[in-house]
Amino acid sequence: MDQIKIGKFVAERRKTAGLTQLQLAEKLGVSDRAVSKWENGRSMPDSSVMLDLCNELGITVNDLLSGEVVTVDNYNKEIESKLLEMVKQKEESDKRLLMLEWVIGILSCVLIFVPAAIVAYFPMEEWQQFAVILPGLIPGVVGLCFAMRIEQVAGYYECKHCKHRYVPTLKAVWFAMHMGRTRYMKCPHCGKKSWQKKVISKENDN
Repeated sequence: MDQIKIGKFVAERRKTAGLTQLQLAEKLGVSDRAVSKWENGRSMPDSSVMLDLCNELGITVNDLLSGEVVTVDNYNKEIESKLLEMVKQKEESDKRLLMLEWVIGILSCVLIFVPAAIVAYFPMEEWQQFAVILPGLIPGVVGLCFAMRIEQVAGYYECKHCKHRYVPTLKAVWFAMHMGRTRYMKCPHCGKKSWQKKVISKENDN
């Protein structure tokens, strides 16, 4: 979404309605500073006031998010554009999540295995071993579980046989044999098992 364009549109429609920023703010139960931020493109109206704002300005939510009055002629084009933008935003978000997964996974492994290595190489009593391992073990296991959850929901897995792309269940990801992000799982579409690679896009590029 183009916040600058939306902000200019809000300002234009407010003036057309004969309202000052303060008057519009009072009608919506927000501060005039909030309205000013919307019109300057520094922030977007909160979802809780978006419908009321549209009613006051005599526009639809689609108009607001488009930054212009959407006519019947370009309605489908606007919808397609927004859907493409949403897909792009999800793909970018998934890429960031998968990068975060690597960071969490590495840190979790360090928390688990470094104390274990210390205990293995330095003689100490059992209570001392427990005191060294436990502080890293609990956050390390929690971190690995969180990383596994990211692995499940970010992006898609592609079946080697039918090329179907899907989000598997957490159970399927957890118990699947794997090499990095490639996992041996059963495809819900064709029912065949294969080594399936992690991909970002829902649609097959081929």
